[in-house]
Amino acid sequence: MNPCTSTVFARARDEGRAVLIGYLPAGFPTIDHSIELIRSMLEGGVDLVEVGLPYSDPLMDGPAIQQAVETALAAGVTTSDVLRVVHEAEPSESQAVVVMSYWNPIERYGQRRFAEDLRTAGGSGVITPDLIPEEATDWIDATNAVGVDRTFLVAPSSTDARIDRVTRACTGFIYAASTMGVTGARTQVSSAAPVLVERVRALSDAPIGVGLGVSSAQQAADIARYADGVIVGSAFVRRILDAPNVDAAKESVREFAAELAVGVRTRA
Repeated sequence: MNPCTSTVFARARDEGRAVLIGYLPAGFPTIDHSIELIRSMLEGGVDLVEVGLPYSDPLMDGPAIQQAVETALAAGVTTSDVLRVVHEAEPSESQAVVVMSYWNPIERYGQRRFAEDLRTAGGSGVITPDLIPEEATDWIDATNAVGVDRTFLVAPSSTDARIDRVTRACTGFIYAASTMGVTGARTQVSSAAPVLVERVRALSDAPIGVGLGVSSAQQAADIARYADGVIVGSAFVRRILDAPNVDAAKESVREFAAELAVGVRTRA
C-alpha cells in the first residue's frame, strides 16, 4: 500500500525540503499514454502526482489544461478510466497518487463508492477545488470511513474564518491557490502566496502546498522557502503539448520533473 499524503510530506520535512507535486489529466493524450507520462513524472522526481479527472466545465483550468482535458473527454474518458490510471501509475513506496476532481463527477459516481474504489486502486487522497466544507458532510464521512485523504482549497481572498474552517476539514495537506482566477504557467508566481501561507500557518500546522503558476525550477525553489509543497500543473501539460510525439513528451516531463526536484531541494 502506498503511503498517505501526510507521510510523503513528513518524509520531505525530515529531509529538509519541500514536496514536488505534479498534475496531469487522466486520458491525455490517451489513457495508456497518460499512464506512461505519469510514470515518467514519478521517475523524474515528482513525490505526489495529481491525476486529473476530466470534466466538461472546468472553472479554474487555464488554456493548456483545458486543451488536454478536451482531448481526454473527446476520447470518452470515464471516471473508471481515471481509477485505472491511478492503479497503474506505479509510484514507489515513498511516492503517492491522488485525484484532482471537480465535485460533480464524484457526486454522480457516488461519494462512498468513489472513495472506496480510489483506495482499492491505490490512491491516497482527493483534491476537490470547487467543494466547500459546509457542503461536504457526506464526503467527509465517506473519506473518513475508508482512510482517503481530502484536500480543500484556500485562496488569497479567503477570510481567516474561512481558512480556519477549510484547514480543519482537510487531511493530508492544504492546497493554497497563490493567485485568483484560472491556472496556468506564469513567469512570476503571485506575491500573495507567502502571505497566504503565513495566514494558514497561524491557524493550522498541516502541510501546505502552493499551486497555480509554477513553471520553472527557480520558482519551485522560491516557493519551497516558505511552503511544504510546490504544485506544478500547466507547465507539465505544456511540455506534452509541445512535444512532437509521446516518447519525446515522456523524456521532456521526466527531465522537467528532475529540474523541479532540484528546485524543491534548493530552497533558494
